[in-house]
Amino acid sequence: MMRGWRAIVLTAVLAAVAGGAGTWISASWVLSRREPPSLHDIVHNGLTLSSDQLTRIEAVEARFAARRPALEADVRAANRELARAIEQSDGDGPQVQAAVDHFHVAMGALQKETIAHVFEMRSVLTPAQAEVFDDRIVAALAPDEN
Repeated sequence: MMRGWRAIVLTAVLAAVAGGAGTWISASWVLSRREPPSLHDIVHNGLTLSSDQLTRIEAVEARFAARRPALEADVRAANRELARAIEQSDGDGPQVQAAVDHFHVAMGALQKETIAHVFEMRSVLTPAQAEVFDDRIVAALAPDEN
């Protein structure tokens, strides 16, 4: 009877060790694939904003938040249009190219407005804050170069 308990305890210990090792390996892998910080994180974490700056930044964010869903919806619609064009065509014909062009226009509009938003936020910052902001934006856009 004692032998059965030892086997159960040994199995439980081995399972706990294996589970812990798996968790550690998974956590290490996830942490190594770190995502770049969001624009919100860049502005609100690491930059000490005055109350006036915070109020102005929040107004800038609210304006962009109101516009962004429409821009993203246009990108999704263009993507669906491209999917339909590919599905209905025999090759890379005029219908596919028109859908690709629509997608590029929609994505370009989102990128242009996002960059305008970045510079509008930057205009609220002091020169020292803007330098930190710029460094973080560049690092987020080109993480492999840092």
